[in-house]
Amino acid sequence: MNSEETSKTSPPEDDGMTWWYRWLCKIAGVLGGISCAIAGVWNCVTVNPLNIAAGVWMVLNAFVLFLCEVPFCCQFIEFANAVAARADRFRPWQKSFFYCGMALFPIFLSFSFTTLFGNAIAFATGVLYGLASLGKKGDAVTYARLQHHKQGDEERMTGTTE
Repeated sequence: MNSEETSKTSPPEDDGMTWWYRWLCKIAGVLGGISCAIAGVWNCVTVNPLNIAAGVWMVLNAFVLFLCEVPFCCQFIEFANAVAARADRFRPWQKSFFYCGMALFPIFLSFSFTTLFGNAIAFATGVLYGLASLGKKGDAVTYARLQHHKQGDEERMTGTTE
């Protein structure tokens, strides 16, 4: 295996996430999958076809969350490791759009308490990944230096100094 192939299969090293935040996102994904699965099955117990479609979509969301976040739960599915490796290569903002979009679709299909609360944790997982894509918070000293340099640049451009 050459270096080009290893760089394609390895996850991004510097995505700005600490180890505890990465675990928080994984745990939120597992809890979101559990809530989607339970609410999706409960949503399928009806006569309304839109509720059934939303319930099936929620169960599919749960499967995708388990497949991407905790592939060892799907160890008897042959393609689980390949999908999980591909999902690990996504940037946090890509996971954020994917998880939030997956969680919003059943709510648009059938707006009810079951779909709303069943997808809330899955949507929160997307929000956590979205916050990770913003990066780390800067410290006050660096921010003060930047403001000082910016103020000095503005004074030089206008030609006014105090």
